[in-house]
Amino acid sequence: MTNIQSGYTLPVFATAAAIAAFHWLRQQKPLNTVSVNLIEPPEIAEIPIEQVGGIREGMALAITRSHPGDNLDLTRNTPIWAVVEWGNPAQEEQVKIMGGEGIGKQLHREGKAAIYSYAHKLIRENLTPLLQPTEKIQATIILPEGRKLAQLTSNAAFGIVEGLSLLGTTGISQPLSSPEQLEVYRKEIQDKASKLLENQIPSFSSPHSPLPISQSLVFCIGENGLDLAQKMGISPERLVKTANWLGPLLVEAGLQKVPAILLFGYHGKLIKLAGGIFHTHHHLADGRLEILTAHCAKVGLPTPILQNVLASPTADAALKYLRQLDDREGSNWVERVYGAIAARIDKRCQDYIRKHCEQDVQVGSLLFDRNRKIIVTSPTGVTLLSQLC
Repeated sequence: MTNIQSGYTLPVFATAAAIAAFHWLRQQKPLNTVSVNLIEPPEIAEIPIEQVGGIREGMALAITRSHPGDNLDLTRNTPIWAVVEWGNPAQEEQVKIMGGEGIGKQLHREGKAAIYSYAHKLIRENLTPLLQPTEKIQATIILPEGRKLAQLTSNAAFGIVEGLSLLGTTGISQPLSSPEQLEVYRKEIQDKASKLLENQIPSFSSPHSPLPISQSLVFCIGENGLDLAQKMGISPERLVKTANWLGPLLVEAGLQKVPAILLFGYHGKLIKLAGGIFHTHHHLADGRLEILTAHCAKVGLPTPILQNVLASPTADAALKYLRQLDDREGSNWVERVYGAIAARIDKRCQDYIRKHCEQDVQVGSLLFDRNRKIIVTSPTGVTLLSQLC
């Protein structure tokens, strides 16, 4: 088996850059590597430093690059900067942490930088021992490509805009797109399918329900779907995080004789299934706008609108355009287009499972937008959802 390597999360590289910048501030000497205490897990990481130097008296900048391991991660090789300067004696914290360009802003917290607790802890616990008791510093973390990369994520669904988050509870970046991680997800499906069969997790299905709800699973591509599904009342025992491995995990569910699956996800991901793309990572395949345009044509939208949809910069922009069209004309194009897409997703998935493991599995789908507002639920999805929530 190929040795799949894990890497480190963004907070680790931000901390490494801050350590290197402080070292320059103290000694005016560059470091090629720095040691970072990861805390979680309790081990030391050696992180290479790309550049370091002074900006002006009392301020230094260091740069490193993200390495998430053997994972299809959009932050791979992205530069992480840390600007460290002597703090104001009046500041409360000995190590004050700021978010600069490319660090997202939290709309629900009055624009506060999206630097979460593990990143704060990591930076402070690595820098504080380097300071004299009376010294104070300010560390500003910058992701020069963060604003651009954020457009490829669903951060806005969590109220994070204008950049990426320094998110995580550990310093280790697990290779979620590696074959080993796929095996972890497969094992989870096997375990949950077995427990559902043994324990008959309660559902709200009636004796006349056309679907065997009691053994159904809910597939969520990412954290947005998991969070929303639980808030809607779906039991965690039914939830399976798939990442981008939808194809093989649909087949695994078929092999485990799971009778029904509800796909629960962001439209920019699930729409790919309507085009027969069963590994949804953007590095491998896209086609979202082409798939959306084809379904617009299917329901009868005129050519100028099709051209505008296809020319949209993102699937979100195209959805916004269709919504504006509905508002202006009193039409229901979004409902019709996404209804067609959801129906196509269901059929494609059922056919895919049947082709690869000769099992009939009912598939329903629910698609939501960046604000986690539900766009459409397929008829099978409506049946599943009403009885699982």
